[in-house]
This record gives sequence, structure tokens and C-alpha cells, in this order.
Amino acid sequence: MLKMTNDLKALIGLINNRLTEHSYGEQPNELYEPIRYIMSLGGKRLRPVLVLLAYKLFKDDHETILDQALAVEVFHNFTLMHDDIMDDAPLRRGKQTVHEKWDSSTAILSGDVMLVRAYDLLLDAPGDLRVIIKAFNECAAGVCEGQQFDMNFETMSSVTEEDYINMIRLKTAVLLGFSLQFGAMLAGASEASTKALYKFGVDIGIGFQLKDDLLDVYADQEKFGKQVGGDIISNKKTFLLLKALELANKEQKTQLTQWIDKKEFDSAEKVEAVTAIYDQIGIKELTLGKMNEYFNKGFESLDKIEVAEERKTGLKSFAQYLIERDK
Repeated sequence: MLKMTNDLKALIGLINNRLTEHSYGEQPNELYEPIRYIMSLGGKRLRPVLVLLAYKLFKDDHETILDQALAVEVFHNFTLMHDDIMDDAPLRRGKQTVHEKWDSSTAILSGDVMLVRAYDLLLDAPGDLRVIIKAFNECAAGVCEGQQFDMNFETMSSVTEEDYINMIRLKTAVLLGFSLQFGAMLAGASEASTKALYKFGVDIGIGFQLKDDLLDVYADQEKFGKQVGGDIISNKKTFLLLKALELANKEQKTQLTQWIDKKEFDSAEKVEAVTAIYDQIGIKELTLGKMNEYFNKGFESLDKIEVAEERKTGLKSFAQYLIERDK
């Protein structure tokens, strides 16, 4: 496992310190305490780090845009709070979700305020605020579209690889792309550089989600932090399952379909059986290949940005960290 560099740790430290200092509001406490709670649960802080790393490609005073970087993290956690309600998820980062700890109505309302506060954090952004808000809104709408597609998939009998890649592009990747685009916009970068960074982020984001799909089945349980095989247990239409259904022979497809249709089963037995079918088909290798295809496309976009190569070191290190992660 590639270790996170000290520079990246320092950026995450800056973000976490600023999050600790930031006030979302005070009264009524029942409205604001859930926001403080979800923001205290930690996480990788990928998106605000990407804002800072993109900015640092062009300028050195990244401490001046911490609040704008926070806007992206607050928005991301707003989507998580609402997603957890829709998924009826009991846990987020190993702790009770907001709707479980309080209730769904509180989680909806607190999430709504988080979206408002995300816009507040954008107000003092350097540059053309109208252009920034338009890009932010386009990204936010895309995330919602991706979530709806993901929910649609639950009741669809057939989902293509193209459908799935588009869904994860919207639900996950466009926010990573926007984070990099936003950092470049704040630094006053050229339109060409801004577009290249957005594409880099989207392609890396798709690779990131494919890695998540892979880890859910093949991660080391001790490192993973949540149940390995959760996607198999819930019949989630991931890249792995969709490719397995596409490539399975008659016997394998029958076995997969039987496991998908079973209402009562032993979870460990199902995970073992479905993973064995994946192994027979070579799904792990196919997923790694598709994941690396998107990571490589992302690095091609990064190579097009005309700044000194040493300035790209932090962003390349962080992307490599995402590729090599095992949890």
C-alpha cells in the first residue's frame, strides 16, 4: 500500500482544523447538532484536498481558499446524509447515520441547511462568482441525476456497462472533476487547464468507484473497515456483477440468478459462492483492467496541463494513493 505523503497529510490537517473551527449555526440545536455530528465522522476529505491540489498547480497561497474547499466537502456530506435516508443505511463510517441517531425528518432538514451553508462558503471566492455558481450547480444536478439512476437500477432487470459507467460518472466522478476544476478556477487558470483538470478528475473518479466495487469483494477484511461482500449480499448492480452476468456461461448464469433471487440465505455462503463464480470468469482482472483504463486516461489529461512538472507532484501522488489504496 502506497503511504500518503506528508504534504497530503498536511493538507488534510488544514481542512480538518478549519472544519473544526467552522460554525454552521447554533439554534435550534436539534437542527445544527446533526451537521456537526456528520462532519465530525471523518472521511478521506478527497474533494477539498483536490481543490487545494489543483489550486497549488498555479499558486502557492492555498490557505486563502480553505473555505471554498470546505464548500465542496459540506456539499458532499449533505448528499451522504440524504443518500443514507434513501438507502435506509444504519451506519456511516462505522457510526450511526443521522436519521438513525435522530430521525429522518431531522436528517432531511439538517441536510437542507448543509446545502445552504455550502453556498455561503462560496460567497467570498476569488474570480467570477456567477461562473463558479453555474459550474457548482451543474455538478450538483449531476450528482442528483446519478443517484436517481442508481435507484432506478434497483428495479431494472438489465443494466448495461455503459449505463453503469454513466451512473458512477454522475454520482461520484463529476464531483471529483468539479473539485479540480474549482481549484483551477480559483487560481485563475486558463480555460484549457481548467477543462483538462475536470476531465482528469472525472476519469480518476470513475476509476476510484471501480476500485470501490473491487474492494467490496476482494479487500482484506481486517483493513476494509466494513463487511466484505456487502454488494453481493444486497445484489447491488456493480461493474463486477454486470460483467459476470454478461460473460457467464449457462451454468454460471443459472447459479448467479439463483443467488440473486434467493430471499433467505446465509450471507457468508452467498459471498463465497458468487465470488467463486467471479473468479472462474476472471472478473477481478477485468475490473482492474477497466479501472486502470480510466486512471490512465486521467493521467493523459494531467500531462496536457502546461505547468512545471514539479508542481504536479502532489496531485500525481494523491492519484497514485487512490489507485493503490486497499480500503
